[in-house]
Amino acid sequence: MDLAHSPQDEAFRQEVRDWLRTELSGDFAGIRGRGGSGSEHEAYEERLAWDRHMAAHGWTCIGWPEEHGGRGLSLTQQVIFHEEYARADGPARVNHLGEELLGPTLIAFGTQEQKDRFLPKIRAVEELWCQGYSEPGAGSDLAAVSTRARLERATEPGRPDQWVIDGQKVWTSLAHLADWCFVVARTEPGSTRHAGLSYLLVPMRQDGVDVRPINQLTGTSEFNEVFFDGARTDASLVVGTPGDGWKVAMATLGFERGVSTLGQQIGFARELETVVTLARHTGAIDDPAIQDRITRAHMGLEVIRLNALRMLAGSQGPEASIAKLLWGTWHRNLGELAMEVAGASSLTVQDAPYELDAFQRLFLFSRADTIYGGSNEIQRNIIAERVLGLPK
Repeated sequence: MDLAHSPQDEAFRQEVRDWLRTELSGDFAGIRGRGGSGSEHEAYEERLAWDRHMAAHGWTCIGWPEEHGGRGLSLTQQVIFHEEYARADGPARVNHLGEELLGPTLIAFGTQEQKDRFLPKIRAVEELWCQGYSEPGAGSDLAAVSTRARLERATEPGRPDQWVIDGQKVWTSLAHLADWCFVVARTEPGSTRHAGLSYLLVPMRQDGVDVRPINQLTGTSEFNEVFFDGARTDASLVVGTPGDGWKVAMATLGFERGVSTLGQQIGFARELETVVTLARHTGAIDDPAIQDRITRAHMGLEVIRLNALRMLAGSQGPEASIAKLLWGTWHRNLGELAMEVAGASSLTVQDAPYELDAFQRLFLFSRADTIYGGSNEIQRNIIAERVLGLPK
């Protein structure tokens, strides 16, 4: 990727900067920086209103092709937008799973009817989505999915055939807020592993769907267990060919490693600077070992950024696992560094019953960074086998 931006790109950067400066004020001034990792419960309704405000002004789905309701912005301009959004301390988005994951998947694999039905609602932030992948026995090993769906033929004229879904999903982020879920389910009896899976679009607000929150170390409940007990969705709401859902599901994971990760790194840099400020305050900055770890953190962040740019300039193949491995490990290490520079005060909560400060939330939530979205062990296996060609 050419790191030099054209005059048009710099003009676009100024446009984004000016719009965010103007709009993240007044009614929306209080949501700057709200809703991040470990604070997902913060100002949800206000952040939802902000996402819809962005949609009304053409700032959602900016990388989607224009024919699908997006702005068709270049890769460089998408990176610029996410960087400036992070620099402006924009609040955590509530529509990430629909905009960044399902939308591109439907554009690539969906029928015209599916695109017409769902893409406008995603762009306008009128319907929210969650991801039904992991299960108690199929977390990092997604091919072990056991949730099943059978096709039931309609018995009355004019009524559609339907998939009937039974099973359990876990670690389902935002399921308690979502209207729909994209679910990987086994639709071919007797099939195993990657074969016989289908990618279904399932409404969440129906009998047969039970969402139960999972309490996290941070005291919040961003993700959930989801139980399907005879839940239904129309037969037409399978993305791609029935039985070929593995390919679609892997494409969705590829989109997860998209341009928004560049904005994520701006947020990481801000967190690192707060840790450095804390180290100066506590005196830990005078410790040569702490100085070394801070220096390595700065170097690591630059490596993450350059690797992400390299990935975006090329194909989104198995090499994308490098990015997840890098940033997940880096962020976990930053949380550990924050606790060390905070000293003894890091061991006590700020208020009863369990009020944490920002550094404690960083430490506790970042423990999960090396697990969700594919654990470090799985990423290393993918890199070894599919990139380096090593034996299993």
